[in-house]
Amino acid sequence: TKPQDAVKHGLGYLSEDRKQLALALGLDIESNTVMGVFRKFARFGFTREKKIEVAAQKQVKNLSIRTPSTKQLVGNLSGGNQQKVAIGKWLTADSEIIIFDEPTRGIDVGAKSEIYKLMNDLIDQGKSIIMISSELPEILRMSHRIIVMCEGRVTGELSNKDANQESIMAYATMRN
Repeated sequence: TKPQDAVKHGLGYLSEDRKQLALALGLDIESNTVMGVFRKFARFGFTREKKIEVAAQKQVKNLSIRTPSTKQLVGNLSGGNQQKVAIGKWLTADSEIIIFDEPTRGIDVGAKSEIYKLMNDLIDQGKSIIMISSELPEILRMSHRIIVMCEGRVTGELSNKDANQESIMAYATMRN
């Protein structure tokens, strides 16, 4: 199975290593926004610049990305705005399920709050989110259902109402 197959089936993955794996920091917001589905923005071997610009502007507006222009290099954006560009890439690809791997690592408290709001907005729009996180407060705040793993195997499943730090840690330290 190839990454293109996942994209075709509506699956997007936001890597915890946004700078190395999720974004091309040396490219602009427009290029990063369409990266997951570039063929959709090309015709007969030529890129459709206006369509790319419109797609990027839509994500900048919808995700409140702070930037002077969609031509801005992603490497010049703050960590929170970089994360939003990465999310915009998967929204442009029409992903129905988005895996958020450590979604707020390396971003400030204000940007964390914006990312949480965005994740809740995506749920309200009918998108599904799988969040991988090592931050217990984040897990407790954002999760409807919590699957806990230890040493590569599932050790517990909790609903949000049954979860607390102690119960999660008990499952997280459950060795063979």
